[in-house]
Amino acid sequence: MKKLVVFMLNCMVVFQVFAQNMNNEKESRMQWFEDAKLGIFIHWGIYSVNGIDESWSFFNDYISYDDYMKQLDGFTAQNYNAAAWAKLIAESGAKYSVLTTKHHDGVALWDTKCGDLSVVKSSPAATDLVAPFVKELRKNNLKVGLYYSLLDWSHPDYPNKTRKIKRYETDSLKWDRFVDFNFCQLEELSKQFKPDLFWFDGDWEQSAEKWNAKELSEDLRDWNKNVILNSRIQGYGDYATPEQGLPITRPDNRYWELCMTMNDSWGYQHNDKNYKTPNQVIRILVDCINKGGNLLLDIGPKPDGTIPEEQIAILKELGRWTNKHAEAIYGTRAGIPFEHYYGPSALSKNGDIMYLFVPHIPRGPLVLKGIKNKINRMWVVGNGTKLNWDVKMKQYWSSVPGIVYIDVPEKVLDDQVTVIAVLLDGKVDLYREKGQVIESN
Repeated sequence: MKKLVVFMLNCMVVFQVFAQNMNNEKESRMQWFEDAKLGIFIHWGIYSVNGIDESWSFFNDYISYDDYMKQLDGFTAQNYNAAAWAKLIAESGAKYSVLTTKHHDGVALWDTKCGDLSVVKSSPAATDLVAPFVKELRKNNLKVGLYYSLLDWSHPDYPNKTRKIKRYETDSLKWDRFVDFNFCQLEELSKQFKPDLFWFDGDWEQSAEKWNAKELSEDLRDWNKNVILNSRIQGYGDYATPEQGLPITRPDNRYWELCMTMNDSWGYQHNDKNYKTPNQVIRILVDCINKGGNLLLDIGPKPDGTIPEEQIAILKELGRWTNKHAEAIYGTRAGIPFEHYYGPSALSKNGDIMYLFVPHIPRGPLVLKGIKNKINRMWVVGNGTKLNWDVKMKQYWSSVPGIVYIDVPEKVLDDQVTVIAVLLDGKVDLYREKGQVIESN
């Protein structure tokens, strides 16, 4: 009996060590992602020709499948300049970019040898569009992300959408061929481009077992040891991907990323002029930073490869702001609860600097509550101006911290969002108790 107990205890220790090693390995792999805060999503495909919804327009019967695929004839990419794209993305302050290598329509943007449907073989573009972009991202020290749709509504062996186009009975041989096709394309992308991140989509139509998701995730890491996978691979991803809707509370997953359009469309749609203002985009980014996540902001290039002027303008103003406030963005961690500061905030990686985001013109001093630490200094980020502060309601007999009032002169305010840095005497220590009553004076 004693031997059995010792054996079981040894097994528990081995398991704990294994789990800790796995956790350390993930933390190491995810560090650049957690520090990045901002990425640029790019939805580019034949759907930009007519300016219609990518893939969904034929799935939802807004247009016939055949008419949708006729857009291949108008996809020229004649003004595509990968160097200019990468330079603009770097200027925006983004640290990574994710390109749609293949959406649900099955049209590949690279020269795939696993199938015949690609812009290389079937459109006037007639060239690999992924390779030059990956090369230019690397030149600009940007991490490379590749979007890939697991489902393929054009593939003859994929059951769901194909059944609406051409009825047939699904069988295991067809499904096995389709899974092999997915593995084949993902091996191409992995070995040719060695992406830092795979952004999967479309996993909802099948189970993890059907996708062979466990084996796929293992193969992807065999082909590229440190690759990061998003959540849309039926439980085998590294981080969560809320879409369009900004989380109100911090997601449970430590690593997460909000993907969001600039207007109401992922791909280029000439009729969609409902663009968010730079101020709105920056404030959404600030909300993501406050909750410890990233923003993956989308652009949709035209069929000739040019980026719409409205999108360029947003990226440039975003870049001005991120460049000015870099210390309060990159490498920071989630901020303090709103009970302590009526606005979004962030903390330096070691927790001794609080960054207070001010998205408005203050009508009086800013207020900090429940900060146990001594405050050493305050300044305006990107400006350097030192700020004055005053402490009220700090009683000598009470452990409850006083209320800190911070004066912010109007002349130091940023046109979009101002950032105030508060240097503490150590890692932030918050008072979370219920208050104290005088017992002796």
